[in-house]
Amino acid sequence: MSIAFLAAQTEVAQAARGRLLARYGETAPEAARWIVALGGDGLMLEVQHRFLGRNPAIYGMNCGSVGFLMNAFREEDLPERLEAAQHTTLHPLRMRAHGESGSTHAALAINEVSLLRETRQAAKIRILVDGRERLPELICDGILISTPAGSTAYNLSAHGPIVPLSANLLPLTPISAFRPRRWRGALLPAEARVVFEVLEPEKRPVSATADYTEVRDVRRVEVREDRGVSMTMLFDPDHNLQERIIAEQFTV
Repeated sequence: MSIAFLAAQTEVAQAARGRLLARYGETAPEAARWIVALGGDGLMLEVQHRFLGRNPAIYGMNCGSVGFLMNAFREEDLPERLEAAQHTTLHPLRMRAHGESGSTHAALAINEVSLLRETRQAAKIRILVDGRERLPELICDGILISTPAGSTAYNLSAHGPIVPLSANLLPLTPISAFRPRRWRGALLPAEARVVFEVLEPEKRPVSATADYTEVRDVRRVEVREDRGVSMTMLFDPDHNLQERIIAEQFTV
């Protein structure tokens, strides 16, 4: 079958993996045609990061809670489902964070890059897009920029817009903005190059996080979409990711 099964460390996911192994056998992940991820969206994020740069076809089955990026769990007819699945190509964000000490840290984000205040003091952040100052000073708890696929994660919780994959847009969303109070963020073209400059970094320290990678005490953070890195996700035709993103916007 050329399938590798990767499961979350929950009892439900591990039991599901055992039944699927008994039914279909398993190929090593490095040699498999398909990677089947069993868990929730958190596991899907882990699996995507594990295989960044190799780009296998990843098919998730929900054994977790939310499962927005997962297909419905069903043991029967898995090879047929994999063959019929629709392919969705995603690209991560590349973060370059410059620290207070002069060090530079690079990381990839499949969901979002977020900047957050480290202390009780609100952060002050200057925002530039494609070399042009767009906001001289944002006073806030933080700010994030997300991929379209990540727009339903932290971005949505911060009241940012959900973005269809075909829109080629990146949501830029403030987190608890104090000034300017009425600014709700922006939708940027996918090719935009965004720079965040931390103002008063000694008094108002800020951290930057790309999915799992956190850098403390940053002064400047550069973010862009990296089209040189691709990820392929598989979805059942009757429940593809594009349809889920549209449907989520009408959920009340």
